[in-house]
Amino acid sequence: MGSIATTRGDSGQTGLAGGIRVSKASLRVETYGNVDELISTLGFARSICEDAAIAEFTRNVQRELFKIGSALATPPGSSKPQVPVEAEMVERLTAEVHRLEAIDGMLSDWTVAGAHTAAAAFDMARTVCRRAERGVVRLAEAGEPVLPTILGYLNRLSDLLWLFARKLELGAGVSGSLRAETGRAGNRWSRAW
Repeated sequence: MGSIATTRGDSGQTGLAGGIRVSKASLRVETYGNVDELISTLGFARSICEDAAIAEFTRNVQRELFKIGSALATPPGSSKPQVPVEAEMVERLTAEVHRLEAIDGMLSDWTVAGAHTAAAAFDMARTVCRRAERGVVRLAEAGEPVLPTILGYLNRLSDLLWLFARKLELGAGVSGSLRAETGRAGNRWSRAW
């Protein structure tokens, strides 16, 4: 087995799927790099999450994000076939969003992160997810082909991560509600930007 230190990237270039070399500052590299950061951020959140169901769902999401990262790292003209990102992946997230929204007592208003450690980690992951989503939009707007299911997945995942954080707070008996002190709530589900 070869070394991880190949030195091929010392000039500021990296290889995409299929061997195409590009700048490490390219929009495509930044886009799949954001997804890579999201995978790691979710790993931290999962590592401190005491809710077994949320932790297991998160692990599955991390695996799916590897597929998304691979799809983003495969440019047009690559000798490697495009990795599919199935609509069923988005549908699973949507179903989990609806399941969590139906739980009695779930906060549906703006929040201030930090009322619960693991919830705060999922709130952080949500912001990284939104950055990854914005990167995919920039890539598409630059004229690069992007599977539409990738945008749907990241958009839905951001909502789900917000709900995971609220579910953890609910289970711990704490609330990060921004407006609790005023007694005025905003629109239902006005929170996940």
